Amino acid sequence: MAFHPFHQFLIERSRQELPGRQAQMKMSPEPLDPDVVLPQKKSDTAHPSSVLIPLFPDNENQLHVILTLRTKSIRHAGQISFPGGRREGSETPEETALRETEEEIGVGRDNVQIACSITPLYLHRTDNQITPYVGFLDEEPELIPDPAEVQEAFSIPVQNLMNGENFKTEEWNLAHASFHVPFWTIHEVPLWGATAMMMSELLELYKEFRK
Repeated sequence: MAFHPFHQFLIERSRQELPGRQAQMKMSPEPLDPDVVLPQKKSDTAHPSSVLIPLFPDNENQLHVILTLRTKSIRHAGQISFPGGRREGSETPEETALRETEEEIGVGRDNVQIACSITPLYLHRTDNQITPYVGFLDEEPELIPDPAEVQEAFSIPVQNLMNGENFKTEEWNLAHASFHVPFWTIHEVPLWGATAMMMSELLELYKEFRK
């Protein structure tokens, strides 16, 4: 299979220091009260989890990223996320990301070529340590959402996240505190939080690639 040139760029770029936490924090909700401090280092009880950031080219070789809208009956209900979840048994983090993607949106692991993992992200609210993997497909896949977990599976051009037209910030009440929240308006549901933070690092790498 022939993949987008960004695939090879990431393989080579991942051997160096990644944009990391600095890139993630660009899309992190920020408490307006300076006394509210959110844990950033993973706990000793953190659950190992993984997500896949699936990318594919269109007919003009422009990259698109696949996202899911979670059902309202599971963790992170009603939010946009990457396919993924907690580790099962002795599987590796990469195996977790591929299994969850196959289960949630019907994209078989044999159709995905992993380029690299990017910076892990700790979610204190659910006590999850998330490892994001960037995976490439050679063409747009048929998406078959599992209705138990995924209300909708869809894709957007990566370019739509790089222009200021789809970026906003608002003041939200989260967990009984006020936050300054950055998000993207690429769907009727905002793309924010952990998914936006991981996406932010991917976009930093994509900007490097385009230079």
